[in-house]
Amino acid sequence: MNNSYPILDFDGEPEAIIEPHRVLKPIDIAEHAVLCFFQEVIEKVVAEYQARVVYKLGSEIGPNPVYEIDYQGKRLAILHPGVGAPLAGGFLDELRCLGPRKFIAAGGAGVLKPDIAVGHVVVPTAAIRDEGLSYHYLPPGREVEPSPEAVAAIEATLQHHHVPYVKGKTWTTDGLFRETRSRMAKRLAEGCLTVEMEAAAFFAVAQFRGLTFGQLLYGGDDLSGDEWDGRRWMQHSSREKLFWLAAEAVLRL
Repeated sequence: MNNSYPILDFDGEPEAIIEPHRVLKPIDIAEHAVLCFFQEVIEKVVAEYQARVVYKLGSEIGPNPVYEIDYQGKRLAILHPGVGAPLAGGFLDELRCLGPRKFIAAGGAGVLKPDIAVGHVVVPTAAIRDEGLSYHYLPPGREVEPSPEAVAAIEATLQHHHVPYVKGKTWTTDGLFRETRSRMAKRLAEGCLTVEMEAAAFFAVAQFRGLTFGQLLYGGDDLSGDEWDGRRWMQHSSREKLFWLAAEAVLRL
C-alpha cells in the first residue's frame, strides 16, 4: 500500500470496517437473482406474477424492494441494482448477504461500433476497469471477467431461443460525460463493443465474494458516429425480452 495513486492502494484484508454481513442476515429467499436495470419491466413483472416483497434494501434514494416470483418451477429474486458502479456494486454485496449466490444482470449499453443495432444482444466476456469500485475488491488490473459458467448459461439460453448475439469486452466507466473520442478509440483497440457503468464492479464483487455472476446487455445509444445518437434506446421493446432471457439463464445455474 505504498502507491502514488490512492485508487491503486489495494488492501486485500477480508474484513472491512463496515461489513454488510454484520447487519444483513440470511433470510428465506431464492438462490437465483436477476439484477434488472429496467424499472418499467420490473413493475410489469411484479404485477403479472404477483411478486412478493421479501426484503427492502435502501440508500438515501429510499427503499429498494427485493422481489421474488415463482418462475419455471423455481424461486427467482429480482432487484433493481441502481445506476453506477458504487451503488450497483454495493447493492450486490448486500443482496448476497440475504442468500442469493447466482446472478445475471440485464441492462443496456452504449455501442462503440455502428453495426451493433439498437436492441441487439451483447454478452460481455470481460470489462475494462475504468471505474473505481473494482479496485477495492481486486488488485489493480486492466480487466475483470464474469463467471465462465454464467456466460455459458447465457449462451445456452440465447441459442435455445435462436437469439442473435455478439460476445466481447465492455468498457465500464464512471465518467458518463467524459467518454472522449480518443478514449473510445483506445477501448475499441482493446476489443470493447460497448460502454456502460457497472459491469466491472459486478464482476469484481462477485469474484471477491465467491458469487456466480454474468451479464446480458442490449445495444443502446450509438457513440461511434460524428455525433452521439440516442436511438431512443430506453424505449426499445427488447428490454422485457432481455429480462426473461436473464431469468432463464440464471435458473440454469
